[in-house]
Amino acid sequence: MNSKIIAVTLCALALAGTAGGANAKGCIKGAAVGAVAGHYAGHHAVIGAVGGCVAGRHLANKKAADQATAAHATAPATQPALAK
Repeated sequence: MNSKIIAVTLCALALAGTAGGANAKGCIKGAAVGAVAGHYAGHHAVIGAVGGCVAGRHLANKKAADQATAAHATAPATQPALAK
């Protein structure tokens, strides 16, 4: 029971440290997966949740950057206006 309270507290602190909802992308999903993996890897759910949150945010930021780069590369070039 004590580890569940610690896990919830750490997750709440991780979410409170972010400026907005967009910055938490990937954290919740990563924390859930990390907590399950940590639990099965030796009852270290809290450590797994923290690591999963960090990894999830990193992957979400990387995906967003890749999508922004792809969108920029495929955007049509603008043509300058012809002078009259």
